[in-house]
Amino acid sequence: MRDPYDVLGVSKTASEAEVKSAYRKLAKKLHPDANKSDPKAASRFAELNSAYEILGEGDKRKAFDRGEIDAEGKPRFRGFEGFGARPGAGAGAGGPHDSQFESFTWGPSGFQRERHSSGGPGFGGGAFEDVLRSMFGGARGGAAGAGQREHFETQDFGGAPSGQDVAASVTISLDEAAKGGSRRVHLPNGKDLEVKIPAGLSSGQQIRLKGQGMPGPGGAGDVLITVTVARHPFFTVDGDDLRLDLPVTLYEAVLGGKVRVPTLDGAVELAIPPKTNAGRTFRLKGKGLKRKGGAKAGHGDLLATVRIVLPEGGDDALTELMQKWRDTKPYDPRKDLK
Repeated sequence: MRDPYDVLGVSKTASEAEVKSAYRKLAKKLHPDANKSDPKAASRFAELNSAYEILGEGDKRKAFDRGEIDAEGKPRFRGFEGFGARPGAGAGAGGPHDSQFESFTWGPSGFQRERHSSGGPGFGGGAFEDVLRSMFGGARGGAAGAGQREHFETQDFGGAPSGQDVAASVTISLDEAAKGGSRRVHLPNGKDLEVKIPAGLSSGQQIRLKGQGMPGPGGAGDVLITVTVARHPFFTVDGDDLRLDLPVTLYEAVLGGKVRVPTLDGAVELAIPPKTNAGRTFRLKGKGLKRKGGAKAGHGDLLATVRIVLPEGGDDALTELMQKWRDTKPYDPRKDLK
């Protein structure tokens, strides 16, 4: 995946507000519903969501800037600690020429680490031959005196007779979470799989693909894909419901009128009654997310909360009217807060 800063088109010094603004603009432009004839629209929109998933959250952005996670949000590999000569080797318990080292092997029992120490400098004294024998199945301790100079320790890293499971992650859009779909996922073992996304998923849930993991004597393990639902430019998830801040004009709030409200199924009209205050919430039945079966099978609701927006740039006539209202028709909306 590309650098998330490049995907969003912002600099590394961009503020949180600048990142959010860039995401909103690109989300409107790249949304699959606005590009139905473009077969790559869904992948570009998914890339945008993945980028915002990193840069839109302070901790993840800092971790990416420090190089701790990659552009997909996965931890970067930093190597095996302790591999090779250890600090202070040559002055260990075995004497001034004692050296310690580790070898790593892969076999029917999974991934194993073997720790060795030798009485001679480097790999001397027959220790290197002992390592070869341990890696390729030969008898240990064949060299003269090997029993006195070799210390052997095995650590099991979770291998299983039926093969190891493979963990992966995928970020999907809210539309995909609500309606389902498919996504091509690259796995740590090098495989690329076309994964079916069932409708009704939420962040933290897993998709299990039987028999697609690492092979083993008793069969292959599974693939466990952890799902993250990207934040939407308009909607906020609240259980099975969706929440939306609905901007209305001052005259729509005072006089009433019909306004268009976006939903996951397309825009609908909502009648705003006269004298509607900011903060009033309207419930649009069945316009939320799919419920998880049982007695409440169906869909949640969309909760649209009114937010009154004044005209940009100011208006002299409006200012004059408000001054007259202040002087001739004063009122206190905060009287109950005293």
